[in-house]
Amino acid sequence: MLYVENGFARRSESGFRRSAWRLRAGLAAVLVVVVLCGCAGVTPTPVSRDAAPASAVAGAVSLPAITRFSDASQGEILPGGWRAWSLGRFKKATEYRLESKDGRTVVRAFADASASGLMHDLDVDPRQHPWLHWRWKVEQLIHSADNTQRHAEDSPVRLVITFAGDHSKLDFSDRLFATQVRLLTGQELPYATLMYIWENRAERGQVIPNRHTSRIRMVVAESGREKLGQWWEESRNVLEDYRRAFGEEPGRITAIGLMTDTDNTGEQVHAWYGDIQFLPRPDAPHQHPSMPMVAR
Repeated sequence: MLYVENGFARRSESGFRRSAWRLRAGLAAVLVVVVLCGCAGVTPTPVSRDAAPASAVAGAVSLPAITRFSDASQGEILPGGWRAWSLGRFKKATEYRLESKDGRTVVRAFADASASGLMHDLDVDPRQHPWLHWRWKVEQLIHSADNTQRHAEDSPVRLVITFAGDHSKLDFSDRLFATQVRLLTGQELPYATLMYIWENRAERGQVIPNRHTSRIRMVVAESGREKLGQWWEESRNVLEDYRRAFGEEPGRITAIGLMTDTDNTGEQVHAWYGDIQFLPRPDAPHQHPSMPMVAR
């Protein structure tokens, strides 16, 4: 509930508690965005119990390119530029590990009623490098997941891209939501966030809005069971997807993350991520014969 004090609208304590509860409930996607903009309330963690060197997990410097997993060796330490993060000590973390699969070093993800991910700071102009290429492999769908429903918003694989922009252009509801996030986390939300997901039923290319803010949009990169158990090398025009999702021109890309999450559905899922890169043209990078290329 809002009330007026000294000419300013303020939220009552009970009203804020209700808003905080709604914000925390089923908000993995929003928390990912907070993490990607450097949330002080989110704890960076190594991939395993073995401590990694600080340089391997710091991720403090913005980079113009994404460090490739395939350049690393099989093991438990993240390649430079990448860092692991959790959604807090009360949220079970998804397991990530570098492993050799089909002749390449990739990231293996295993989620069991969990949500966490990996992130990489960036400084990329989407007009100069609009094409996002990546590889992923999904063994099985999350049976009860439905990203159009708040209580079932999980995905076996997810790429998250954050953009800079002018926050003063946001409407009142988005500014109010950003204020609630800032009060709970101490950090600002990015101006805009675009996610690529693997959905159960939604059509490929469909844009799914976030239930809490218009500044987060999900694009269905893959859907259904047809391509399960295979490596797929995807190519998306981020510039065009952003324009279609937000109806405006994008700012610079500030970070990219990946996440396999089943915290809302409570299920288990395995998935793998290969190299991710931004390119100026839709030219397909070298691909393994068992990794079909999908360009959109």
